[in-house]
Amino acid sequence: MTENYTALYEEHKKLGASFTDFGGWQMPLKYSSELAEHHAVRNAAGLFDLSHMGEVWVTGPQAAAFLDYVLVGKLSAIADGKAKYSLICNEDGGIIDDLITYRFGDEKYLVVPNAGNAPTVAAALAERAAAFDVTVEDASAATSLVAVQGPKAEAILLKLTDESQHALVTDLKYYAFNEVTVAGHDVILARTGYTGEDGFELFLPNEGAASLWESVAQAGEEFGIVPCGLASRDSLRLEAGMPLYGNELSLERSPFDAGLGPVVALKSKEGDFVGRAALEAAKEAGPKRKLVGLKGHGRRAGRGGYPVLKDGNVVGEVTSGQPSPTLGYPVALAYVDVEHAELGTALDVDLRGKAEPFEIVALPFYKRQK
Repeated sequence: MTENYTALYEEHKKLGASFTDFGGWQMPLKYSSELAEHHAVRNAAGLFDLSHMGEVWVTGPQAAAFLDYVLVGKLSAIADGKAKYSLICNEDGGIIDDLITYRFGDEKYLVVPNAGNAPTVAAALAERAAAFDVTVEDASAATSLVAVQGPKAEAILLKLTDESQHALVTDLKYYAFNEVTVAGHDVILARTGYTGEDGFELFLPNEGAASLWESVAQAGEEFGIVPCGLASRDSLRLEAGMPLYGNELSLERSPFDAGLGPVVALKSKEGDFVGRAALEAAKEAGPKRKLVGLKGHGRRAGRGGYPVLKDGNVVGEVTSGQPSPTLGYPVALAYVDVEHAELGTALDVDLRGKAEPFEIVALPFYKRQK
């Protein structure tokens, strides 16, 4: 049931968006054509409202040590101004959420969880903070997040940034951030995204969100920017081979099932962290099923929940799938028994009673040319 609306809800209504409930948020699904929005991001730029994501500040003398304990990665090792993808797990090694953490300094971090999981992650961080000298502040309700994604994203932001700050945009590396003034708004500008393209994510207080949104849309007109909804965001992330919580990631999956073993710092972190013992055991045992990419050889696409077959026997299940607008053939992510999970393995997907041929291929399905 929808309970939450972003500060940009009225902007979306004015643009004629169709809406969907996502994690308790009323979010734009698309504005006109999800295919046109998808192609705009691949070829020009797309403008997204991601304000349903969470923003949790962790500050204090033990902020770095605390995050090393509550997340599976080594957050103390990243440099100021950098971001890191990580996971928060429970004691059983199940994935509570995947998230990105931004380091402002040894005593100040911003943790960004997924929309529907934001309250759960904020509560878990607050509960686990009891033994540390840190403060956990859930700023999700007061913070908006706007994303500009696509090959023209940098050019659009340069139009909205004073020349004295252009280097803060152009020199920004992937998974890094700066504090920049964009269209008169002080924002946290991060070179991160979920589309497989170059692009930026801009954090700012809710009060400025509508003004920033309109400024970016206006500045981007000459570059072909279009507002984009969750439908194109999902097709873009699938082409980029990125997992979605609730589809590929869950409490029932370990990071090793999902191919995220390198995210777990079992060797580089000396001390204990939440889930460590279970994750060490899971790594030792190895997954029974692995997350793989599937390329369809027919025209029809597999969808979440469809069985994956080998010689007529069920050996896995699709978690996400649809026709790839960029590549022109069906793509899917699926969990498959490890003995059938090698690259190049020919499998079938049961499309409501008809087996269609698929093949395991390397991820990502789509990789942009740099």
